[in-house]
Parts: sequence; structure tokens; C-alpha cells
Amino acid sequence: MDTGKVDIDALFQFNYGMYIVSAAATDSVNGCIANTVFQITPEPPVVVVSINKENLTHKLITDGGFFAASVLAEDTPIKFIGTFGFRSGKDFNKFEQIKYNKGVTGCPIVLENTTAYLEAEIINAIDAGTHTLFIGKIVACEQFNNGKIAMTYNYYRDVKHGRTPRTAATYHKTEQTQSKQNKTDLKKGTSNMKKYKCLMCGYIYDPAKGDSDSGIEPGTAFEDLPDGWVCPECGAGKDEFEAIN
Repeated sequence: MDTGKVDIDALFQFNYGMYIVSAAATDSVNGCIANTVFQITPEPPVVVVSINKENLTHKLITDGGFFAASVLAEDTPIKFIGTFGFRSGKDFNKFEQIKYNKGVTGCPIVLENTTAYLEAEIINAIDAGTHTLFIGKIVACEQFNNGKIAMTYNYYRDVKHGRTPRTAATYHKTEQTQSKQNKTDLKKGTSNMKKYKCLMCGYIYDPAKGDSDSGIEPGTAFEDLPDGWVCPECGAGKDEFEAIN
């Protein structure tokens, strides 16, 4: 079969939501950011989620047989998203300082920065190469009615300028190279200052731009950042950055 034109950026026109998909098995809980959660039948209500096989959440869904999806709100801080999207639950307890309840399935339901949730029992799983499509029958769902607006993936990417984790179903290499951070022009007096890259998420700290959200003025060298400064996208500490040319 002949293939037609493939413009990968066309996929950005398909709308997605932003969710924390969580699971539990034995004494472990974990969650990860996903933007491919959608309903496929009305009666009974069935949903599907795509999860990368590398993720700890994938293992917990497989072992436990259930998953939950908490809908993120538009005003969710980038650092909060980064905790679930760019840090691995294999060496970091993502829920340690997060407000949540355990649902009827035992899966964690995120109570902050969310608008609703659902819980589902796995009825089928489809191997999709790097990902598995988990198909689940909804056993519980609820709106929080807190006045918050559900975030779309386009809002996260285009308004909040968020990055996409490498393990996400919609990850595109071209998106990462088009980051606004990398387009910032150097300001006078910073040309000899090195940029630093976050090893967790790929964020570039540029001395010419600083980090206004954290009160870091343009012209601040990485070495002069406060010890408590963290990556504005994923929350990684300074020791998880490396200098780049």
C-alpha cells in the first residue's frame, strides 16, 4: 500500500484531555500523566487508556486489574504536572505530598487540581507496541463541581507551554525542539554563561531568561541559583541538571 503525505504535526489538531491515570497493587500506588483517555461505549460505560509499558503505572494496572483517571484542571501548576509526568514512580513516591483518597477499586483518586474522576475494571488489554490499550468498564465516577475547567492537551501545550514526556502516547521529537525556551535570544552580559539541561525532563535553564515564576532575574548564572531552586517543569533539583554548550 502506498503511503500519502505524513505531517506529524497534524495530530496536534486532534483534541485530548489531561489526566492522572493511577493504579494500585499490593501495597504500591502510582500514577502518571496521560492524555489518551476516552469513552468507547455508553451501556455499559467503557473507557480506554493508553499507557507506556515502561511506566510503573502500567505494571500496577496489569497486576491490580483496575485503573483510575483524575481529570486535571486548567489552573494546575506545571510543577504538579511534572511530578506525575516527568518523574518515575520506581524511585520516587509521587503521592507522598498529594491529597488523595483511595477509591472503591483501591486506586488513588487525586483531590487537588482536578475536576472529576472515574474508576474502571479492566475487561481487555490490547498490545500496541510501546503501549498497552487498557479497556475498562466504569465502576465509579464523580464530578467535583468546584468551578474548575478541565484542561485539554492543547491548552497545556500552547497556553501553559508544557512539554510532553518521552513515554507519552502523543510524544513527538519535533515538539521538543520547538520549545520557546530554546528560542530565547541571549541578553547582553550572558553570552559566556552556560545553559543547563534537566536530566529528568529536558528543560533548559538559560541565564539570559532566568526563571521569572521562581523570582530568578535574567542574567542569573546557574551556579548562583538558590540551593532550593527546582526545575519549573518537573520539580527536579539542581543536582539533576548538566551543563550544555
